[in-house]
Amino acid sequence: MEIEYALTEEDVVAFNLYHVKNSKVGKNSLQWQRYISPLIFLLFAYFLSVFTDMPRGPLFATFGLTVILWVMLYPKYFYFHITRQVRKMLKGGKNEGLVGKHTMNMNKAGIHDKTVVGETNVQWIGVKNLIEDAEYFYIYTSTVSAYIIPKRDVYSVDGLKTYVQKRMNA
Repeated sequence: MEIEYALTEEDVVAFNLYHVKNSKVGKNSLQWQRYISPLIFLLFAYFLSVFTDMPRGPLFATFGLTVILWVMLYPKYFYFHITRQVRKMLKGGKNEGLVGKHTMNMNKAGIHDKTVVGETNVQWIGVKNLIEDAEYFYIYTSTVSAYIIPKRDVYSVDGLKTYVQKRMNA
């Protein structure tokens, strides 16, 4: 099976967002930052009220409102930050092997992906997982890296899915 596809910066950003939203480490990071930081805010308010002459009511009201806003809005900021960091990394270096045209051949031996700067080969035993979302297939070769295949460039989405699953289970 051969697939020719082109990866864009948006495709790489989508993969990174998908991975952060669905990996245990990404979920834990978001939860810690979302809920532990507000607890620190409240502790800070408590210590301010104890060690200064500031009235507790307005102090806790202000910090309480900050906590509520933080918990509600932090996930949007977290994903915005991930997006910004990925874009920054992509702009900071040469990414011809990642962004651009790919020709992928899949056969009994494994996956061969060719770009203008090089080639990669993975045997089927090295494929860890096949994940599908609305717009992409992610063929994971480790816990943090995957071939990103946009469905827009796949002739038969069901055919690709069936083929990869069959080879992974062989």
